[in-house]
Amino acid sequence: MAETNAVQAPRLRRQYEDTIIPKLKEEFGYKNVHEIPKIEKVVVNIGLGEATTNPKLLDRAMEELALITGQKPILRRAKKSVSNFKLREGQAIGCTVTLRGTRQWEFPDRLLSVALPRVRDFSGVSPKAFDGRGNYTFGVREQTIFPEVDYDKVEKVTGMNVTLVTTAQTDAEAKALLTHLGVPFRQ
Repeated sequence: MAETNAVQAPRLRRQYEDTIIPKLKEEFGYKNVHEIPKIEKVVVNIGLGEATTNPKLLDRAMEELALITGQKPILRRAKKSVSNFKLREGQAIGCTVTLRGTRQWEFPDRLLSVALPRVRDFSGVSPKAFDGRGNYTFGVREQTIFPEVDYDKVEKVTGMNVTLVTTAQTDAEAKALLTHLGVPFRQ
């Protein structure tokens, strides 16, 4: 008897395949399986304008983002010089991670079930943050809501933008998908 080391699918993905697909199919009357919206990728950004004066902040932000997402972030550099902000072209000002595959399901699961409930006075995320093409972006004010971040080692509290890129054609389809996935929209 051979033992298999099959990797189990992430919890949110199993939930999507088992319960959410039939609900969306019934709700919108999709005839083709490929019409049903799904998460295409998750993009997490941290922008640090203060990194122009203190480059160590960006190094720490990259370490924390790697801890939170489980993937090494890439450095983002300024595309143009802006004299009012003392910013030069090519200067490092942020970092970003694009999650696909297994991580694109694990990160939103941890975000929705562990991190967002830890936000003080949390009343839900804005239902108006769709871009018109079915993608949803919202901001997280503190990286300390994630249990992976050691609160004692945090030098500066930084926020981040999380974008859930879906294959939905309209915002209504995307909102239905995200609601079924468990995104707590404000009433």
